[in-house]
Amino acid sequence: QVRLVESGGGLVQPGGSLRLSCAASGSIFSIGVMGWYRQAPGKQRELVAIITSSGNTNYADSVKGRFTISRDNAKNTVYLQMNSLKPEDTAVYFCNADVKRDGSPFQYRYWGQGTQVTVSS
Repeated sequence: QVRLVESGGGLVQPGGSLRLSCAASGSIFSIGVMGWYRQAPGKQRELVAIITSSGNTNYADSVKGRFTISRDNAKNTVYLQMNSLKPEDTAVYFCNADVKRDGSPFQYRYWGQGTQVTVSS
């Protein structure tokens, strides 16, 4: 079994910063792409940022220049540094990872349980 656990969410004022972490654990052979998505109330889940195993990144236009995704492959962990936060960034943030488990030739996408980020004064 593979488990993804997010941490670091909370309440922050506009213009503030937060750092989210997501650690993968279990019978992991390798991890490909890791990413962050978010879902605001009444809206569909949307991509925030993704990062490949070699460190290539891609961001949603709405967060470019404010958010930075990174990963520590030795720790099977992905991070999201969020700066200059805006009220419209308020959402539940989910991480995911494309994982190849020990003994399996296939890669599956796993999701974390989500962490709430609220940007409000």
